[in-house]
Amino acid sequence: MPRTMSVSDSILIRADPSHVYDQLSDPTAMGRWSPENRGARVLGEHRGPYVGMVFEGRNKRGSFRWTTRCTVTAADPGRRFAFRVHAIGARRPRLRAPIALWEYRFEAVDGATRVTETWTDHRLAWPDFLADAFDRLATRGQTFAEFQRGNIRTTLNRLKAVLEQDAGLAPEDSHRG
Repeated sequence: MPRTMSVSDSILIRADPSHVYDQLSDPTAMGRWSPENRGARVLGEHRGPYVGMVFEGRNKRGSFRWTTRCTVTAADPGRRFAFRVHAIGARRPRLRAPIALWEYRFEAVDGATRVTETWTDHRLAWPDFLADAFDRLATRGQTFAEFQRGNIRTTLNRLKAVLEQDAGLAPEDSHRG
């Protein structure tokens, strides 16, 4: 069976699309809501998000830690933010290869924002059997698509909780978009 190359999920957040975009487009703050990311270091001068901005993300899963190099591919305030992951390594991202694309879309909906997060596998050169074996080892039994589906849900729920709490809004059930 061919592997799933992309997964996404959505949530409604009671906040303006521009505000949600401002939070998600800052890679140094991603560790606030991501279950694996621990923040990032922007390379070069930091002038806010822009297409071509490069950053190194610090990540942790269990006792395993790694760093990725990423380049922003979309920075459309209040609408879309995306970056491709193209290098990985334990301390420094030395192994260069297409890895993944992460994308966030923002849509105004009745005084709230529908945030859609999408992960797309860019390991196109990997045979499915090899990707499946590697994925199940790295995630303790799941494919990356299954694993990322859970990570996306956790990220969106945490983002909603933080942004709505920061705005002084009472918590409510998470809404899928």
